[in-house]
Amino acid sequence: MNGAIAKAGAAITAVSVFLFAVCMLVDFPFGSYLVCMFLPIGYIMTAAGFHTKSRRERRTAATIGLAFAVIYAALIFIVYFAQVTSVRLDGLNEQASRILDYQRGGLLFNIDLLGYGMMALSTFFIGLSFEAVCPADKWLKLLMLLHGVFFIGCFIMPMTGAFTSMASGDAGSGGTIALLCWCAYFLPVAVLAYRHFQRTRQ
Repeated sequence: MNGAIAKAGAAITAVSVFLFAVCMLVDFPFGSYLVCMFLPIGYIMTAAGFHTKSRRERRTAATIGLAFAVIYAALIFIVYFAQVTSVRLDGLNEQASRILDYQRGGLLFNIDLLGYGMMALSTFFIGLSFEAVCPADKWLKLLMLLHGVFFIGCFIMPMTGAFTSMASGDAGSGGTIALLCWCAYFLPVAVLAYRHFQRTRQ
């Protein structure tokens, strides 16, 4: 059962990333927000699978990776649940809109970046926790470790205000391109994770 749950999580992650990219391409914000609430569910299932399969001497790294996955999920649920409820349904005044509306580049936009910074740390520690036994696993490990670099930008850049303009209408295309590039990077991670659990199903 452990391997089946982890494999299902990797599949949910892959489908969520793909649908997120599609929603951005067709300019369907509600769809992208909704999909982003399934992504952390799949990712936690995947991270838990790697934690379960990790060897005793690598269990600390796997546990840290799982902990950061949970933090990532909590932050992302707050951001996107707010977008599909309070922001979409309530008549917010200008000040509240600047804080809560993701597309305005306010507080929740920065919390979203922090969440994905936590995800980057999670993939880094999970990458440290498992042994690559085949070429596909080696690529997976490398991609997960390198994904950890995203933490630096997600954590530091919001403090400089550099990402705020990405959420504005004037620079919306630049933000979309950046997110599509992330999707192109992370989709192979999810697919390779699925193949990993398929090979090593318990």
